[in-house]
Amino acid sequence: MPIHVSLIHFLFISAILFSFGVYAVITRRNAIMVLMGIELILNSANINFIAFGRYGGVSLDGQMASIFVIILAACEAAVALAIVLNIYQQFNTVNVDEINALKE
Repeated sequence: MPIHVSLIHFLFISAILFSFGVYAVITRRNAIMVLMGIELILNSANINFIAFGRYGGVSLDGQMASIFVIILAACEAAVALAIVLNIYQQFNTVNVDEINALKE
């Protein structure tokens, strides 16, 4: 008996990932964990793009948007990691609450 996967299943998984991502961004103090939460949010958007591209019609707009988001997420991760490493070098911490002053 094959399992039929519908749009609702994709939306449910995407909603769970989005909820975990928002929870990680709101509750974590570690900058790297906040970045991981943002990645979860972007992955949930990718699942939505792919699902609506698959079930919405025959066009590849959802897949193209998803590839664009993946490229943006990779660039964001590289820049954010560089910023976190610079903050750690300056303040010796990656705790977001303890970093309250920027040097001129």
